[in-house]
Amino acid sequence: MSQLPPESLLASPVSEGMNPRVESSDNLSMDSFWLEVENIKQSAEVEQEECSLADVKAQEEGEAEAEWLQDAGLSNLLGDCASEHDNIMLLSTLTKTQAAAVQRRLDTYSRSRRRNKHPVRDVRDIFGVVSSEVTATEKKESRPDQLWHNQQTSNVHRTETQEYSCTVRNPGKEEMFNMDVAYSEQAAVLLKGSFLSESTKLKDGNALTKFKIPKGRLGVTRIGDLSAQDMKKIPTLALIELTALCDILGFELKRNKAAKLKTTEKRLFGVPLNTLLENDQKLLPNTKVPLLLQALLSCLEKRGLETEGILRVSGSQTRIKSLEQKLERDFYTGLFRWDEVHQNDVSGLLKRFIRELPAPLLTAEYLPAFAAVQNIPDLKQRLQALNLLILILPEPNRNTLKALLEFLSKVVARENSNKMNLWNVSTVMAPNLFMHKGLPNKIPEGKEKQLAEGAADVVRMMIHYQDLLWTVSSFLVAQVRKLNESNSKRYQFLDKRIKHLLRKVHADKDKVEKNQAEIFK
Repeated sequence: MSQLPPESLLASPVSEGMNPRVESSDNLSMDSFWLEVENIKQSAEVEQEECSLADVKAQEEGEAEAEWLQDAGLSNLLGDCASEHDNIMLLSTLTKTQAAAVQRRLDTYSRSRRRNKHPVRDVRDIFGVVSSEVTATEKKESRPDQLWHNQQTSNVHRTETQEYSCTVRNPGKEEMFNMDVAYSEQAAVLLKGSFLSESTKLKDGNALTKFKIPKGRLGVTRIGDLSAQDMKKIPTLALIELTALCDILGFELKRNKAAKLKTTEKRLFGVPLNTLLENDQKLLPNTKVPLLLQALLSCLEKRGLETEGILRVSGSQTRIKSLEQKLERDFYTGLFRWDEVHQNDVSGLLKRFIRELPAPLLTAEYLPAFAAVQNIPDLKQRLQALNLLILILPEPNRNTLKALLEFLSKVVARENSNKMNLWNVSTVMAPNLFMHKGLPNKIPEGKEKQLAEGAADVVRMMIHYQDLLWTVSSFLVAQVRKLNESNSKRYQFLDKRIKHLLRKVHADKDKVEKNQAEIFK
């Protein structure tokens, strides 16, 4: 069987040798992965473009940092016209590791724009909370990690993260997953104290530790618990925190440029998620997951969960193509007969729908970051990174991914009947989530197996830990509340000024009317 050409899946460097989480598990076969790759190639239309494992396109120095600062809600630091007050409020909520991540991007952007007439704003000019704690000697240091990451780590952070770091991974024992302290702060303390020993690294590819989220003073917040207005603030804060975490761990967080989506005459397959949802919402308001995907998953849940080899056994490519055309014609009319379709053909349609999205379900921008998660040696930190990536995803992508993962969990739960365990399902679905047309980059030969295992491992974690991954960390909720309080105080101040102005106008009007009345007496 021919394998996928040596094209890169990851944005960040990978360690030599086999993935440490699967090297000791020879029984974790990758045959399903390569079989799925062959099926994808055979089902593809005759086109010039080839399916490739996605990678990052090189950007000019400073360009990526500028995009990052804009996405992080700090475009005013680049000299844009956004409100400086908004930047001050956002920066005032950041931890030291998060502030250091912002400063690093500003420093890189500044170096790339030294010839510009307008100097780039220094975050220390407006981020008074941290700068007031830095001594004069520290201010002279040029390294941002020395400037922001001083030795005065809070006792609360130190105590909580020390307890967290000394826990040895034990698949048979439930472990606490601390969401009260910023992940990057936890990683900084671990790194400083060298607590991350070999005993804390997950070596068995089959081992999946049980994690429990303790209920803190803010409780446990799921993604759907927050208001739409609060949820809009979460991706910005999650991006800053993810970048800070990657900085501490020594991983470069690269992103693809936003994909340019081609227009299509189709209504279902190959249609952008946003467009598909807009069309569906005309029929059913408040639709959050495409109706076609809902129908495919519903059909498989009713008749396919007990089918042996479901998802792995490929349906007829000729029938699948014919069914796609019938769905394009009859789906919205209600004339399509789902009960006449073979289960394996439905699973083929499901995978085809995901693959044919103009932009990857995990987004073109963050697909490399999802893939790079497998390079993080510690399981808990891999889950922290995945948790933040899920929060960064656009709402349509996040809702669609959630619906897919919930279905895949149901497939795994029926393993005794369908013979599809967690690893089987992960290896089959990984190519459909991580392969996409375009963005090819050659990598040294011999890396294909390692990259494939890493992709399957990321899918396995997303399926198994989805309840944890769809939780909003308490420290992010606290940052949102602080932003809301700052906004409330700002509006109260403006409201007082408006009321004072109205009273003054009213008093002046009364005075004028009184003077006029005296004149006409």
